[in-house]
Amino acid sequence: MAEELIHGLHAIAAALEYEPEQVRGLWVERQRRDGRIQALLDQASRQGVAVHPTDRVELDRWTGGARHQGVVARLTVRQRTHSEADLLTLLAAAEGPLLLLVLDGVQDPHNFGACLRSAAAAGVHAVIAPADRSASLNATVRKVACGAAEIVPVVTVTNLARALRALQEQGVWIVGAAGAAADSLYDVDFTPSTAIVLGGEEKGLRRLTREACDRLARIPMAEGGVESLNVSVAAGIFLFEARRQRGTSN
Repeated sequence: MAEELIHGLHAIAAALEYEPEQVRGLWVERQRRDGRIQALLDQASRQGVAVHPTDRVELDRWTGGARHQGVVARLTVRQRTHSEADLLTLLAAAEGPLLLLVLDGVQDPHNFGACLRSAAAAGVHAVIAPADRSASLNATVRKVACGAAEIVPVVTVTNLARALRALQEQGVWIVGAAGAAADSLYDVDFTPSTAIVLGGEEKGLRRLTREACDRLARIPMAEGGVESLNVSVAAGIFLFEARRQRGTSN
């Protein structure tokens, strides 16, 4: 059975909470015995997960020198993303107007993980991404997402424009983020079922994705300031404007 390594306190705590049956063991730096590590060890003990003391150099080797925070977990690999065929089933189970985040070509795992974190905080029902030109749910994404990768379903589709059209047929309003758009996002009604679409780090929305949108909107920027925002920052702004409009109080 295939396995994978994840690292970082938040990512491992989320794995222990949401998928403890997949966690095969924790490897913890011998010298680290602070409160945060102890809380993680207590969580592992409650789940019956074995803990193995080890040296920092070994953790560095396993993670390729990443900032592992003194702990690594070994997980059984299972399907972490949903397929295009699962999309409508997932959405049918949701209550109230849908809020979806579509990431068109976000390839940097740090940006992808940060977008997942914003999506979880905003109550997004699913994150949709193309199978090509997109970051995968690797250890870096999971660490940056701080547990969001276990909360928000991630749907991988082979043809993003086709998936957007399928959403439109289900009554979902498609709003694309584009810096050159005529409309401000504050002029958009996000109260119906909505999919917010953001493009990749360098090129933004692809042509077919842009053409599939019902409306394009921009984030109003101060004159003389920066020309664009990081995709995860932009995602947070759009998502929480939608949340504000829907009057969500908790």
